[in-house]
Amino acid sequence: MGLAPPTLREILLVCVLLTGVYLVFVPETRERFFAVPLPLPSPVSPSPLEPESEPFNGSTRQIYNTRMSWETSQVPQTKIIAHVPGWSIIDRLYIYKGVVFIVSDEPHKIPQLSAIYSKGVDIEVGEEAELARLPDDSDIRIISTVEARELFGSGAQILDGVTYFVNDPPQFVRHYYHWAAELWFGFWRAYSSLDPSIPASGNTSLPAPRRMLFTRLDAFRWRDYSTMNQWVVRSSFPDLTMEFLDDWDDRAKMQTPFVFERVVLADRSAAMPALNYQRYQRTAAPAFALPGSAHWWLAIRNNVVRFAGLEPEVGAGTRKRPVITYISRQAWGRRMLVPADHEKLVRELRKLEVVYGYEVNVVVPEKMTRLEQLQLAARTTILMGVHGNGLTSLLWMKPNARSTVIEFFYPGGFAHDYEYTTRALGMTHYGFWDSDAFTSPDIPLPAYPEGFQGNSIPLDGEAVAALCIHRLRLEGEVDDG
Repeated sequence: MGLAPPTLREILLVCVLLTGVYLVFVPETRERFFAVPLPLPSPVSPSPLEPESEPFNGSTRQIYNTRMSWETSQVPQTKIIAHVPGWSIIDRLYIYKGVVFIVSDEPHKIPQLSAIYSKGVDIEVGEEAELARLPDDSDIRIISTVEARELFGSGAQILDGVTYFVNDPPQFVRHYYHWAAELWFGFWRAYSSLDPSIPASGNTSLPAPRRMLFTRLDAFRWRDYSTMNQWVVRSSFPDLTMEFLDDWDDRAKMQTPFVFERVVLADRSAAMPALNYQRYQRTAAPAFALPGSAHWWLAIRNNVVRFAGLEPEVGAGTRKRPVITYISRQAWGRRMLVPADHEKLVRELRKLEVVYGYEVNVVVPEKMTRLEQLQLAARTTILMGVHGNGLTSLLWMKPNARSTVIEFFYPGGFAHDYEYTTRALGMTHYGFWDSDAFTSPDIPLPAYPEGFQGNSIPLDGEAVAALCIHRLRLEGEVDDG
């Protein structure tokens, strides 16, 4: 006797049972069917102020820690990692309603606040102006952990990674030299003190800064007239994000406490009382009191050079064909050589090209692309020109025994800008007053006599050419290899 065919009810019952078995044993399908997925195993949470070290592999799920909560525990204290006037590396720095807070139960161990932070106003001359720059409780405060709990509550929003924190006015920012050779220069010199063993390759263990924050500057006022500032930033750290005055105000208006994982804090006013600043009038100078490698700048220089399409080794060594670059200001309209002296200098440099086989470039930067400027500077052995912004290109030269910057001044005039920057990179600087050359340690005090900014600066081209020969033959005869 044959079996009776299954009824519709029996068929439906078997389908339901098979579906249940499938959902139980195939979790990926189960999550599609349930509106609320079953709980996942909780990953080991990293410290709220330490970035997750494990790389994303596509299968691990992570909850982002956007808030540091202390609940009933003590508020985590601020830690000063390194400090000199105007340059501070600080962990767990708090901001709330536009005020900077240092949380510490040992306030006597915190550096003087005026050496860390200021009101961030323009730098003017005079005692009254100096006093007006000093911070008060509306700018920065030291508070205890008990006061922090009363003020902040049970937690703060995390700004993770390393932040370049700038409390400077726009006054000096919109200038290639002050941006690249003071602010950027000082930031990396201070930050690189945490890796004082950077090798000649420029490789470093330091994580790249995540953001650059300006408290006094709007988004339209950081680019310089030569449009080089953005090239420096984007080539040094391509993924760096930038925040400005409006962003700072946004955070203040939210009336929510924020805590930085780590900041490198720059303040021009705070740097000015430092001995090194008083000696050289360079805001980056105090940072050189911190530990540092002789190769500290190569981490930045090499990034910029690679961005320009060259290998970092370009310009290296003492046996390669040297490159002499004269940056002419003769079409600039201010601070120019006597026309006949300019022409003689060019003739003397061309003689070096013929007699010794040196590569000689006489250039007007404003007629070059930004990429061409970076590429030429990276290859240059001797850079020369009248005191001015064009000499900022020395930042991209490769330091070696022959690397030299020659700067032309009106007789009696002198400024430390490029002299100090050259020496800070381990290169040699010479100043010229017509036919008289001077170099460290026998350098004059800063002076700006009448004629310093003029268009009749005298120069002995033969003396300059003779110095080039002397510098380039330091290590013996030069081959063309």
